[in-house]
Amino acid sequence: MRLVAGTALVYRGTSGLAGDFAMGPAAVFIVQVVLGLLLLAGLWTPIAGTLAAILQVLILLVQRGDPWIYILLATLGAALALLGPGAWSVDARLFGWRRIDIRNRTRGTHRPADPGA
Repeated sequence: MRLVAGTALVYRGTSGLAGDFAMGPAAVFIVQVVLGLLLLAGLWTPIAGTLAAILQVLILLVQRGDPWIYILLATLGAALALLGPGAWSVDARLFGWRRIDIRNRTRGTHRPADPGA
């Protein structure tokens, strides 16, 4: 998912810089390329995913035409922000791979009260 979102952001950013998309200032395309590269590398994935989602929503509000690519990229950015980078990423190498262990909440011999007693 990270590779697809990053590739799409880089493609749309470089295409916009080349003049294929008439959307707005070049800074928007440069930010898209940088965020796409961060997602491709897996560096600062929660931050890059959040910023990508916000950027795509802002573009969606300003841009006319087909909104589905912006909705898709915003959804992917938000999902990546929540899921994290994955095992094969710079974040995993720098900070370690995170794993959440859910413990059993039952303690000792606690049993529910018998309703018939």
